[in-house]
Amino acid sequence: MTRWRTLLRYDWPLHFILYLTNWLPDNVIFLTIRGSLVRPFLGKCGKNLKLGRNLTFYNPSRIHIGNDVYIAYGCWLAGGGVISIEKEVLIGPYCVIVAGSHLRKDLSFRFGETRNEGILIGAGSWISAHVTISGGSKIGVGCLVAANAAVSGTEFPPRMLCGGVPAKVIKPISDSDFNE
Repeated sequence: MTRWRTLLRYDWPLHFILYLTNWLPDNVIFLTIRGSLVRPFLGKCGKNLKLGRNLTFYNPSRIHIGNDVYIAYGCWLAGGGVISIEKEVLIGPYCVIVAGSHLRKDLSFRFGETRNEGILIGAGSWISAHVTISGGSKIGVGCLVAANAAVSGTEFPPRMLCGGVPAKVIKPISDSDFNE
Protein backbone atom coordinates (compact mmCIF):
# COMPACT_ATOMS: atom_id res chain seq x y z
CA MET A 1 0.00 0.00 0.00
CA THR A 2 1.42 3.41 -0.90
CA ARG A 3 2.29 5.84 1.86
CA TRP A 4 -0.59 8.18 0.90
CA ARG A 5 -3.13 5.37 0.96
CA THR A 6 -1.83 4.26 4.35
CA LEU A 7 -2.13 7.80 5.70
CA LEU A 8 -5.71 8.11 4.43
CA ARG A 9 -6.76 4.61 5.52
CA TYR A 10 -5.13 4.36 8.97
CA ASP A 11 -3.21 7.36 10.30
CA TRP A 12 -5.41 10.39 9.68
CA PRO A 13 -8.75 8.85 10.71
CA LEU A 14 -7.17 7.45 13.88
CA HIS A 15 -5.63 10.81 14.84
CA PHE A 16 -8.93 12.56 14.12
CA ILE A 17 -10.88 10.14 16.37
CA LEU A 18 -8.34 10.48 19.18
CA TYR A 19 -8.51 14.27 18.85
CA LEU A 20 -12.31 14.30 18.98
CA THR A 21 -12.56 11.95 21.97
CA ASN A 22 -9.66 13.28 24.02
CA TRP A 23 -11.90 15.53 26.12
CA LEU A 24 -13.94 12.55 27.35
CA PRO A 25 -12.94 11.36 30.84
CA ASP A 26 -11.13 8.09 31.42
CA ASN A 27 -13.92 5.90 32.80
CA VAL A 28 -15.03 2.46 31.63
CA ILE A 29 -17.71 3.73 29.25
CA PHE A 30 -15.51 6.24 27.45
CA LEU A 31 -12.45 3.97 27.44
CA THR A 32 -14.62 1.39 25.63
CA ILE A 33 -16.11 3.93 23.20
CA ARG A 34 -12.67 5.28 22.30
CA GLY A 35 -11.38 1.72 21.75
CA SER A 36 -14.36 0.80 19.55
CA LEU A 37 -13.90 3.88 17.39
CA VAL A 38 -10.16 3.26 16.93
CA ARG A 39 -10.33 -0.51 16.19
CA PRO A 40 -10.90 -0.22 12.40
CA PHE A 41 -7.80 1.95 11.98
CA LEU A 42 -5.25 -0.45 13.47
CA GLY A 43 -3.53 -3.21 11.48
CA LYS A 44 -5.41 -5.89 13.45
CA CYS A 45 -7.51 -5.49 16.54
CA GLY A 46 -9.57 -7.85 18.67
CA LYS A 47 -12.70 -7.01 20.61
CA ASN A 48 -13.05 -5.05 23.86
CA LEU A 49 -10.13 -2.63 23.35
CA LYS A 50 -10.03 0.07 26.02
CA LEU A 51 -7.99 3.23 25.38
CA GLY A 52 -7.13 6.10 27.71
CA ARG A 53 -6.68 9.71 26.66
CA ASN A 54 -3.64 11.43 25.15
CA LEU A 55 -2.41 8.43 23.18
CA THR A 56 -0.14 8.68 20.16
CA PHE A 57 0.00 6.03 17.44
CA TYR A 58 2.52 6.17 14.58
CA ASN A 59 2.08 3.71 11.71
CA PRO A 60 -1.08 2.20 13.21
CA SER A 61 -1.29 -0.28 10.30
CA ARG A 62 1.68 -2.05 11.94
CA ILE A 63 0.07 -2.29 15.37
CA HIS A 64 -1.75 -5.58 16.06
CA ILE A 65 -3.80 -5.88 19.24
CA GLY A 66 -5.63 -8.92 20.66
CA ASN A 67 -8.86 -9.15 22.65
CA ASP A 68 -9.42 -7.44 26.01
CA VAL A 69 -6.42 -5.08 25.90
CA TYR A 70 -6.20 -1.88 27.96
CA ILE A 71 -3.80 0.96 27.08
CA ALA A 72 -3.70 3.73 29.70
CA TYR A 73 -3.32 7.49 29.55
CA GLY A 74 -0.42 9.09 27.70
CA CYS A 75 1.10 6.07 25.94
CA TRP A 76 3.10 6.38 22.71
CA LEU A 77 3.21 3.49 20.21
CA ALA A 78 5.35 3.76 17.07
CA GLY A 79 5.09 0.84 14.65
CA GLY A 80 8.21 1.03 12.50
CA GLY A 81 8.28 -2.76 12.77
CA VAL A 82 5.18 -4.69 13.78
CA ILE A 83 4.02 -4.27 17.38
CA SER A 84 2.03 -7.36 18.45
CA ILE A 85 0.12 -7.04 21.68
CA GLU A 86 -1.61 -10.33 22.49
CA LYS A 87 -4.87 -10.77 24.41
CA GLU A 88 -5.54 -9.54 27.95
CA VAL A 89 -2.53 -7.21 28.15
CA LEU A 90 -2.52 -4.18 30.49
CA ILE A 91 -0.32 -1.24 29.53
CA GLY A 92 0.08 1.38 32.26
CA PRO A 93 0.26 5.14 31.80
CA TYR A 94 3.05 6.91 29.95
CA CYS A 95 4.57 3.83 28.32
CA VAL A 96 6.61 4.18 25.15
CA ILE A 97 6.62 1.23 22.74
CA VAL A 98 8.79 1.87 19.68
CA ALA A 99 9.50 -0.81 17.07
CA GLY A 100 12.33 1.08 15.40
CA SER A 101 15.52 2.96 16.11
CA HIS A 102 17.75 5.47 14.38
CA LEU A 103 21.18 4.65 12.97
CA ARG A 104 23.95 7.22 12.63
CA LYS A 105 25.13 8.81 9.42
CA ASP A 106 28.21 11.06 9.50
CA LEU A 107 28.15 11.17 13.33
CA SER A 108 24.52 12.32 13.38
CA PHE A 109 21.32 10.45 14.15
CA ARG A 110 19.19 13.10 12.40
CA PHE A 111 19.64 11.81 8.84
CA GLY A 112 20.62 8.24 9.58
CA GLU A 113 18.48 5.35 8.36
CA THR A 114 15.88 3.64 10.52
CA ARG A 115 16.17 0.06 11.74
CA ASN A 116 12.74 -1.49 12.27
CA GLU A 117 12.36 -4.55 14.49
CA GLY A 118 9.13 -6.05 15.78
CA ILE A 119 7.91 -6.18 19.36
CA LEU A 120 5.84 -8.97 20.93
CA ILE A 121 4.00 -8.58 24.23
CA GLY A 122 2.63 -11.95 25.35
CA ALA A 123 -0.93 -12.66 26.47
CA GLY A 124 -1.89 -11.69 30.00
CA SER A 125 1.17 -9.49 30.58
CA TRP A 126 1.19 -6.28 32.55
CA ILE A 127 3.41 -3.43 31.42
CA SER A 128 3.58 -1.01 34.38
CA ALA A 129 3.76 2.80 34.21
CA HIS A 130 6.58 4.64 32.44
CA VAL A 131 8.04 1.52 30.77
CA THR A 132 9.97 1.91 27.51
CA ILE A 133 10.06 -1.05 25.11
CA SER A 134 12.20 -0.85 21.98
CA GLY A 135 12.41 -2.94 18.81
CA GLY A 136 13.43 -6.58 18.95
CA SER A 137 11.89 -7.11 22.40
CA LYS A 138 9.77 -10.16 23.22
CA ILE A 139 7.90 -10.28 26.50
CA GLY A 140 6.58 -13.74 27.34
CA VAL A 141 3.06 -14.74 28.34
CA GLY A 142 2.02 -13.58 31.81
CA CYS A 143 5.02 -11.34 32.48
CA LEU A 144 5.02 -8.27 34.69
CA VAL A 145 7.38 -5.48 33.64
CA ALA A 146 8.04 -3.21 36.63
CA ALA A 147 7.53 0.54 36.50
CA ASN A 148 10.22 2.66 34.83
CA ALA A 149 11.93 -0.34 33.20
CA ALA A 150 13.68 -0.07 29.84
CA VAL A 151 13.29 -3.19 27.69
CA SER A 152 15.74 -3.00 24.82
CA GLY A 153 15.83 -5.91 22.38
CA THR A 154 15.52 -8.46 25.18
CA GLU A 155 13.54 -11.70 25.19
CA PHE A 156 11.85 -12.68 28.47
CA PRO A 157 10.44 -16.16 29.08
CA PRO A 158 6.82 -16.59 30.27
CA ARG A 159 5.69 -15.71 33.81
CA MET A 160 8.61 -13.51 34.86
CA LEU A 161 8.86 -10.34 36.90
CA CYS A 162 11.20 -8.06 34.95
CA GLY A 163 12.52 -4.63 35.79
CA GLY A 164 15.43 -2.23 35.80
CA VAL A 165 17.42 -0.23 33.30
CA PRO A 166 18.19 -2.19 31.24
CA ALA A 167 15.41 -4.61 32.15
CA LYS A 168 16.33 -8.09 33.32
CA VAL A 169 14.50 -10.98 34.96
CA ILE A 170 14.05 -10.34 38.67
CA LYS A 171 12.28 -13.58 39.51
CA PRO A 172 9.73 -16.07 38.20
CA ILE A 173 6.12 -15.28 39.09
CA SER A 174 4.52 -18.06 41.12
CA ASP A 175 0.78 -18.59 41.44
CA SER A 176 0.83 -17.33 45.04
CA ASP A 177 2.56 -14.01 44.22
CA PHE A 178 -0.45 -12.20 42.78
CA ASN A 179 -3.48 -14.44 43.40
CA GLU A 180 -5.89 -13.88 46.25
